[in-house]
Amino acid sequence: MANKLLLLTRENDQYRQLLAKHSLPDLEIVDDILVDTGDDTLSNINDADIWLAEPHLAAPLLPHATALKWLQSTFAGVDALMQPSLRHDYLLTNIRGVFGPLMSEYVFGYLLSHYRHHAQYTQQQHQQLWRPGSYRTLQGQQLLILGTGSIAQHLAITAHHFGMTVSGLNRQGALVSGFNRIDTMDKLADYLPHAHVIVSVLPDTPQTKHLLNAENLPLLKPDTMLFNIGRGNAIDLTALQTELMLCPQRQAILDVFEQEPLPANHPLWHYDNVTITPHIAAPSFPEQVVQIFSQNYCRWQQSKSLHYVVDASHGY
Repeated sequence: MANKLLLLTRENDQYRQLLAKHSLPDLEIVDDILVDTGDDTLSNINDADIWLAEPHLAAPLLPHATALKWLQSTFAGVDALMQPSLRHDYLLTNIRGVFGPLMSEYVFGYLLSHYRHHAQYTQQQHQQLWRPGSYRTLQGQQLLILGTGSIAQHLAITAHHFGMTVSGLNRQGALVSGFNRIDTMDKLADYLPHAHVIVSVLPDTPQTKHLLNAENLPLLKPDTMLFNIGRGNAIDLTALQTELMLCPQRQAILDVFEQEPLPANHPLWHYDNVTITPHIAAPSFPEQVVQIFSQNYCRWQQSKSLHYVVDASHGY
């Protein structure tokens, strides 16, 4: 019996082509109309037992997914599917294991640019100035990573190449290789004052909401660099705004926000010590998504456990 796959992405044509190259047996891709809500579309939604979908596109259609057994998210983040009002009676898998190198490029690109004064020397070049300046090195700097999953582990390995010391915090203080120290998230206030660089790769859960807030953000060093590349809810932006105004030497590099796009009238757009990027630190490339989906589909056919299953009770 063939499995029916419903594509719910903004790049359906590309996904079709990539899936065709994998020649997955007993897999039929059904019509992928996204906007029309007529009987034909609902019929396809009703018939498809497997979805390959962007979470925000899948969420509103779940009530019609009577045959759905497995949903492969094309993203790492699945918070759009975690709402309590939505059903969770299907197997949900996400994308993992491919974002570490991309996140490292993002974080260390900005870190090196800041520590080695790239902007200053670019400006001096335009002025034909030969003016060597002093700079700090990453060697010996303390990196604190909030979350210790695959992305954090890749960041930690990269940091060690630059001679940094790396601490990681997770829910239970479970030991993870690649870190100099691991501790529980409730010890956050003990680690913030010592960190030169802080990177949040946390998922969006009730426990992570505004983890960095008005109570603990003042603990940061005056020149700390703070990255948020996980989910936007980890930082209270109002509290962060206050701290960045009080300490202009602090730098915030923000790729994710509770409200996306960040409203055009938000004050942070105009802060000199803030860098805002539009959720692009580590995009999901269709080639990588299809590779992971294909591996999982083969396991699905063999009744084996799938990779990267999301625990709805935890939200990741």
